Amino acid sequence: MSSTRKALVAGTAVVVLVVAFALLRPGDDDETRTAAVEQTTPGDPPVTTGTQVEDPADPVATAPAAPAQPAATLIRVRGGAPAGGVRTIEVTRGDEIRFTVSSDQSDEVHVHGYDIERPVGPDAPARFSFTADADGIFEVELHGSGAQIASLEVQPG
Repeated sequence: MSSTRKALVAGTAVVVLVVAFALLRPGDDDETRTAAVEQTTPGDPPVTTGTQVEDPADPVATAPAAPAQPAATLIRVRGGAPAGGVRTIEVTRGDEIRFTVSSDQSDEVHVHGYDIERPVGPDAPARFSFTADADGIFEVELHGSGAQIASLEVQPG
């Protein structure tokens, strides 16, 4: 067999393998894609954001795509204060508010105006998910240190 023919056979084999991998790889059955997990600092909780997208070319897909989840804001607290300063979370009335607080010290996170409180600690992030049903600007603070860590701004819908 000539070297040209060997190269042609090898090239064809590579193309066949690539096509087979593309057709048979796991996860292609439902044509759903999700975004990656954001990991900011070792020890911080992962915050997942993403959307699901239906393949319009797939005649078998009949269910509508799920609505996109709002991005979750990650607030890191170090030494009793928000790393990088006080965060602003802006939403419109009726939106889902999602944020996670991680802390290197134990404390309690309080969302004023909504009267929601969650404990937070080094191995226990505080996760919040609720509907914005009151307009205004609301302080998010740590009860132990009294430090403001975020400002929740809810605009009328």
